[in-house]
Amino acid sequence: MRVRAVRSTLSRRVAAPLSIVLVLLGGCAADDEPTAAASASPVTLTNCGSPVTVAAPPQRAVSLNQPATEILLALGLADRMAGTAYLDDAILPEHAAAYASVPVLSERYPSREALLDAEPDFVYASFQSAFGDEGVGDRAELARLGVGTYVSPAGCAKQHRPATSTVDDVFAEIRDVAAVFGVPERAEKLIADQRAHIAAAAARLGGAREVSVLWWDAGTDAPSVGACCGSPNMIMSAVGVRNAFGDLSGSWADTSWETAIERDPDVIVLVDATWDPAAAKKAFLARHPTLKNLPAVAGQRFVVIPFSSTSAGVRVVRGVEALAEGVAALPGAGS
Repeated sequence: MRVRAVRSTLSRRVAAPLSIVLVLLGGCAADDEPTAAASASPVTLTNCGSPVTVAAPPQRAVSLNQPATEILLALGLADRMAGTAYLDDAILPEHAAAYASVPVLSERYPSREALLDAEPDFVYASFQSAFGDEGVGDRAELARLGVGTYVSPAGCAKQHRPATSTVDDVFAEIRDVAAVFGVPERAEKLIADQRAHIAAAAARLGGAREVSVLWWDAGTDAPSVGACCGSPNMIMSAVGVRNAFGDLSGSWADTSWETAIERDPDVIVLVDATWDPAAAKKAFLARHPTLKNLPAVAGQRFVVIPFSSTSAGVRVVRGVEALAEGVAALPGAGS
């Protein structure tokens, strides 16, 4: 099937070979539900509360955001990627060669025109922002052009996100994507490998499962911490440690340093990002007149986890391993 995409900035028409039929209700499409699919069979999923039907496996997919990109690469789909954009970190070493074969459309989100120049038949993003004002354009409009779209369940609007994210939600997303591309057996192999790594990481802690963890994402005046229901809590739950701020709602929540002192966490996770490095967080804690006396700070009981390992995707297992290994290495944390 050939669909003519009309670019708002150009008068000419461009024909792109597409194999996606997308049905969107209510103007929003994103998340898919797991379903078995043969490579030649239509796949129907529900994404961000709207039904999506994919007539045939995509051949010219574009990935936006690192988690989406690495899921496609982990499923061995680089040969069906027409482009990619928006990394937060270096690509995983095991996928570097495959990633190098995929055109990079933009450092951040590409323009709608740049996206359409790649002639995509499917766009897979980790965050709803990919289809916002600063992204590639409305999903419903892309659907009218014959371009299918999918958003990670963790990246949907709040009412369509899992109430509490778990690693099983990540695995469900991997199954969804594999079903869309007609490679369900690859998903099962990948999931089995990740389950084994997570189980081995959690087993390292032995009797340290009551260790309380403050997950510090960002902010100095009012720290943003991992709350009850997002990726940080998912990683802590998979390891088996206790989230010191698990009573707060949302994926992340702002709290106060006074509250952090009262809760006296055993361990502090420092999220390491280029825009907010872990080293700067350590320096802040060390020079703070009160926080420097917090036992976890005085004892340097820190675990550094890269930001890219905190988003729903194949790197979640890296976050689980980093937390388990970090906690197990701290004095008194072993079994």
